[in-house]
Amino acid sequence: MAGHEFFEPADRKRPVADPTAAEPLAAEEPRHSCDPAFKHGVVVGFDGSTSSERALAYAIGMAHRSGSGLIIVHVANRLPTTVWAGCEPPVFVDVPDHRTEVLGLELACAEYLAEVPWILVERGGDICHELEEVGREYEADAIVVGSTHGLVGRLFGSVAGRLAKRAKRPVVVIP
Repeated sequence: MAGHEFFEPADRKRPVADPTAAEPLAAEEPRHSCDPAFKHGVVVGFDGSTSSERALAYAIGMAHRSGSGLIIVHVANRLPTTVWAGCEPPVFVDVPDHRTEVLGLELACAEYLAEVPWILVERGGDICHELEEVGREYEADAIVVGSTHGLVGRLFGSVAGRLAKRAKRPVVVIP
């Protein structure tokens, strides 16, 4: 068991660069540098559901066979403020999501993760975008996700389907 880390969600507001500054990029908040041990690892989306547990099991085997690390990504909930305020334009706010902490503790106690080095990354926002972004940051060899079943997936498109269409790296969908 390698452990886990909690990163700031990627969609947090960043300071706007001062247009009069000599170096406009100097005002931006630096991104967390990823651990080189996890470069070219396997990214897996995980929310504790049955399909994400199957995806995690497959990703563990994939990482173990390739001798790489496992980057487990949990995307925290975001809700539009219009749900509460009834105002326009819709603004998204981060809802405190203690589920990541609970998932991290469950994963830390899981014996099946002892086979591979792993980290847990928390993000907030669109699941497809965040999985692809983490994959880009870690230069992942693949992204593994579970398939979505049900009405929501049919109406809005499944995460797996949307990710497979837009990703710049291989996407493995586990039924």
